[in-house]
Amino acid sequence: MIKRSLKYMIWIGMLFCFIPHLSAQNNKEDNSGVTRVVIQGTDTIPMIELPEIRVYHRQDFEYLLLKRRYRRLIRNVKKAYPYSKIAGNGLKELDRHLATIENEKEKKAYIKQVEKEIMDQFEKEVKRLTITQGIILVKLIDRETGKTSYEVIKDLKGGITAFFWQGIARIFGNNLKAEYDPVNKDRIIEDIVKGIEAGFI
Repeated sequence: MIKRSLKYMIWIGMLFCFIPHLSAQNNKEDNSGVTRVVIQGTDTIPMIELPEIRVYHRQDFEYLLLKRRYRRLIRNVKKAYPYSKIAGNGLKELDRHLATIENEKEKKAYIKQVEKEIMDQFEKEVKRLTITQGIILVKLIDRETGKTSYEVIKDLKGGITAFFWQGIARIFGNNLKAEYDPVNKDRIIEDIVKGIEAGFI
């Protein structure tokens, strides 16, 4: 009985000795590799190349933000600019045609007809403009026509209508009376527009 117990204990002991070895063999991964080393005295120091990490100065970070804002401004101007050209050309054509009509009733009917044509053609596209693009469009219309959007509406539809649309515009952060200032406030927009007209933006 004692011999049998001793035999079992030896078997269990041997089993415990082999289990870690077996599991180590099964889970062993090949992490070997070749690396450069520096030997200093009796020490061998491995040299591991780490990926480059760029640390930005505050000025660089501000530059990146400005760069992102500039790209966004380019995108917004490119979206609004074609509509300002259409508005400018359309208004010039409208003024030319209205000059040939003497009857006030006929003038109003023609304005209404042109307004309907414009709405049918561009209403969906213009509604997709963001608030920022709308603000830029208002300024670019002034650039193309020499009149603020408020003055354009007032000339065509009357002061009450212009006042109404100005109120709506102000709710959405826009201002139909905004004037285009290519020298100071809107200088960057002017540079972008010139770039679009030259064909490199």
